[in-house]
This record gives sequence, structure tokens and C-alpha cells, in this order.
Amino acid sequence: MDFSLTKEQQALRQSIIKFAKSELNDNLIERDRDSEFPRENWNKCGAFGIIGLPIPKEYGGGGADTVTTVCALEALGYGCQDNGLIFSINAHQWTAEIPLLQFGTEDQKRRYLPKLASGEFVGIQATTEPASGSDAFSLRTRAVKKGDRYVINGSKTFISNAPVADMIIVNANVDPSRGAAGVTGFILDRNTPGFSISRKLHKMGLRTSTMAGLAFEDCEVPEGNILGQIGSGQAIFTISMEWERICILASELGMMQRLLEESVRYAGTKQKCGCRPIDRSPGIADKVAEMDLRLEMARLALYKAAWLKSQGKRPLREAAMAKLAVSRACIDTCMDAIEIFGPDGTLTANHLERQYRDAISGTLYSGTTEIQKSIIARWHGL
Repeated sequence: MDFSLTKEQQALRQSIIKFAKSELNDNLIERDRDSEFPRENWNKCGAFGIIGLPIPKEYGGGGADTVTTVCALEALGYGCQDNGLIFSINAHQWTAEIPLLQFGTEDQKRRYLPKLASGEFVGIQATTEPASGSDAFSLRTRAVKKGDRYVINGSKTFISNAPVADMIIVNANVDPSRGAAGVTGFILDRNTPGFSISRKLHKMGLRTSTMAGLAFEDCEVPEGNILGQIGSGQAIFTISMEWERICILASELGMMQRLLEESVRYAGTKQKCGCRPIDRSPGIADKVAEMDLRLEMARLALYKAAWLKSQGKRPLREAAMAKLAVSRACIDTCMDAIEIFGPDGTLTANHLERQYRDAISGTLYSGTTEIQKSIIARWHGL
């Protein structure tokens, strides 16, 4: 198993870092404060090729494999400090692009994938409901057949990118008596009658990634807008989560690398009591060593899952482990960086407090820490 990057991957990494540093960090403190989605920077990422990276070239994407995609997203996390923008890109890729690629008809792919890959369209998948929590298939949203159409009624919450979405994949149950086997995905456009954004949600972190609730009131969609088949919603969700758990935290590896380097530089220049740099302190050395160790362990876990995926495997266990390892490691690294910076680490101008707020939600989205542990334990018969 060789995790060394190819020359092409190394070149892609360096080009993304250079692009992100120069183009994506403008006015970040203000945008975070105002919960402003950076559509201009989103468009830049689309033009650069990041948003469509995992999509085949025939549909306007970059045709990258899983390892290359993870490498690119890690580089993006290193160069771009706007974690909300990166989160929105991931949500778009794994809940809209990949489901369409895996389950869409050729007509659906041709209609949507080029616009999604270029960033012209923002795509979302609407599953979570106010009463369902982490039980994604206890859905109350219903789809009732009416001639050659389906009428959808229900509501969704905590839907990333909802306020700026152009295309929606909504999961609804066509036969509640079948439980999860009745869950079906439907494709909607933003202007579909009966669809509306119900309430914009304001968050502790990832504020530049907008989030809202959705409402469906007698929302009619053609039978041809079914994604996959009747009852394939569970498979669509599972594939989305597998990709998402492998890739969505790759950017946090880049962020952890940057925080480690910033902490080392700060410790080497900051004087303690006006006498000597604080990097001579055993406590600082201990924190730096821990930051480096957890970064390498998290990176190995994530790249192993990505490698298995690129080999055609179904790394559900490894994806859960990677998600759990990286999300925990990133929170601890942010806290170590703040403590190394001391009072300076709490200042908004130094960006560390925002990175910490952003990192906390990594233990919640794409399945909570408890969900990941449950998946891992299942492989041991528990």
C-alpha cells in the first residue's frame, strides 16, 4: 500500500494551495460574522475545477479518483481558511453530484451534472427532518402517486446550502408501511411550485455555509424525476455518506497542518516574560508533538479509506474510523493552537477561535461520533 503522491497529484496540490491562498481568504472575518455565502469564491472554485473534481470528464468534471480528490481537498483546507465554503463544496459534491452520477438516468446526468460540476448550480440533498434526528429513515415527508406525477408534502431541517440551492434531491417515503424500503429520492428544481425555504438557520461555526429548513406543500414532480428506483433512497443515502465520510474532513487535515506550522512559528518568535522564545518550554514542545502525532494518525486513517474506495472496495468501517479520528483530532489541534497562542489565540483577528468553532461541528455532520462508533462496533457483531 503506497500513499506517496504522484507527480501529478503533487502539482495539483501546489496549484490548489496557491490558488486558495490568493483568492479565497478575502474579508473572511466579516463574512463569518454576517453568515454570508461567498458565491463569487464558489464560482472561482468551479472555474478552477475543484467543485467538479470527482465527476467524469464526459459530464464536465475532472475525472479524479478518490485519493486525488482527498489530496485536493486537503490542499484546499491548507490554503483556504474559509471552512464554511469548503463544507458547502463537500455537501454539494457528496449529496448531489455523486448520487446523480451513481443513480441518475443518462438524461438526468446530462441535464444536471455539467452545471453542478462547473458550480453554475448548487445542489443539495434533503433528508433530515425535525423529528427524525440521526434516524434518517423515520421520515414523515410523503410522496403520493397521482397519475404520472408524485405529490410531496413534508418538511426538512439542517439542510446545508439550502438558501442558495438550484437543484434539490428530496427523500420522501412513498409507502410508510415498508419503512426505509419506501424511501425514494426525487429531483426538484428551485422554482418547483410548492417548494419553499422555510427558515434560515444561524450556527456556531461554518457560518459562511448557509443552512435552512425546507417546506414541501403539494409539491408535484414528474415520475421521470425519480432518482434511481422506487425505494432506492436508502442506497442513495448510504453511497452519499460513504463518500462524504471519507472526503468531507480531508480539508481538516490541511487545516491541522497549517495550525501546526503557525503554532511552531508563533512559539519561536514570542518571548516569554521578555526573556526567551516560548518554544523552549516543555509544555509547548509537548503540544507540538501531540499535534504532529495526531495529524499523521488522522491522515493515515483517511488516506487508507480513500485508497480502498479507489480500489473499488466498500470501506464503510474504514470511512467511519477516518471520520471519527479526523474530527476528534482537529478539535484537539485547534485547542492546542489556541493554548500555544495564549490570550492572542482568543482574538478574532488571529482566526483561531473561528477554526475551533468550525471544527466542533465535524463530530456532528455526516453522522455523529456515536453513529461512527456504532458502525465500527457492528463489524465486531455488537
